[in-house]
Amino acid sequence: MAKKPEEPPKGAPAWQSTFADLMNLLLCFFVLLFSMSSIEKEKFEAVAASFSQAFNIFDGGEMSLGEGALIGDGVSQLNELNIFIDSMGTSEEQQKDKTKDKEHDEDYDKQEEALQEQLEASEKLAEQIAEALEAAGITDQVELNFTSQYVQLTLQGSILFDSGKVDIKEEAIPILTKIGAILERYAGGTIEIEGHTDNVPMSGAKYSNNDELSAGRALSVFNYLVENTTLDPARIMHTGRGEYIPVATNETPEGRAKNRRVEIRIYNPLSPIY
Repeated sequence: MAKKPEEPPKGAPAWQSTFADLMNLLLCFFVLLFSMSSIEKEKFEAVAASFSQAFNIFDGGEMSLGEGALIGDGVSQLNELNIFIDSMGTSEEQQKDKTKDKEHDEDYDKQEEALQEQLEASEKLAEQIAEALEAAGITDQVELNFTSQYVQLTLQGSILFDSGKVDIKEEAIPILTKIGAILERYAGGTIEIEGHTDNVPMSGAKYSNNDELSAGRALSVFNYLVENTTLDPARIMHTGRGEYIPVATNETPEGRAKNRRVEIRIYNPLSPIY
């Protein structure tokens, strides 16, 4: 007796249901993107044409399977997805945020470039002044440092002044004279003179506290430079910083000696306050 042939399962094959679900999800995804974006008509038509060639979904979809490439290598037919998403654009606020981020990055790069140029200018100036100090024979009396804004000459207070005094010592006059000549040659802009002390309280002296003492010492150096050089007084600042910016510990005599100092800053031509 002949065997009755098996009837095929009812309904569409399982892969067709999965494929239909995928198409519905993609359509919903694109509609969602479209609703969230503002696009140009010409741009959308170009993207639609591209998708029409890749998927054939806009012209009926009968060739969507093609030669089976969508199932066998489905990712390859989604290469246009990134282009589509990018072409849809982002919201106006997102575009503004991107513009701000780009401007911020550009500003940061410009600031870094300007800072590097300032540092190079200070380094070059420091090299010139170092050679001048060596030629003058005062490298042992003057400490040289530099930042992106200035070159700094530091003189210990014991070289310039007696304890608790603001009068420049006679033996310090030749040192200041040589420094004045260096400033005349290399300081074309702003010069800043700062006086500093240790934290030992004043007692039995003309000045009642370290703030007044440091300011008086900075003023003494200022007056000497104005009277004995051709430097423009309008370009020289002088301040007393007291005991508040130590460079060493105040717990030892050696540390306190380093804190009693006068700093002369020569601002480079690229410095904002030059």
